[in-house]
Amino acid sequence: MKLSEVLVKPILTEKANAQQEKLRRYAFKVNRKANKLEIKKAVEEFYGVSVIDVNTAVVPSKAKNRFTKAGYIQGRKPAYKKALITIAEGEAIDLYGAI
Repeated sequence: MKLSEVLVKPILTEKANAQQEKLRRYAFKVNRKANKLEIKKAVEEFYGVSVIDVNTAVVPSKAKNRFTKAGYIQGRKPAYKKALITIAEGEAIDLYGAI
C-alpha cells in the first residue's frame, strides 16, 4: 500500500484535542487495510516527527435517522479505522496550519 493512501484525515474533536495537549497523542482516520507499521511510516514521512506508539481501533457503523418533508429517512454512517499516534516529547504536529 502506498503511504499516500494510508492516512485519510485527522480527527479534530474536543476529546482528540485534549489528548494532543496532555498526552502528545494524535487521532487519524486511516485506511481499513493499513497496519501499524504502515501508519507509523506515513506519519513520520508526512509530518516529520518520531512516532513512539501506534494504537488502532475499528469504529463500528452507526444507524442514523432523520425526518424530512419527504418522510422518514434511514441510513448508516460507515465503519472506519482510527489510529491513535503517540509522538516523542518536545515534538508537535500542526494540524491547523493549512486551514
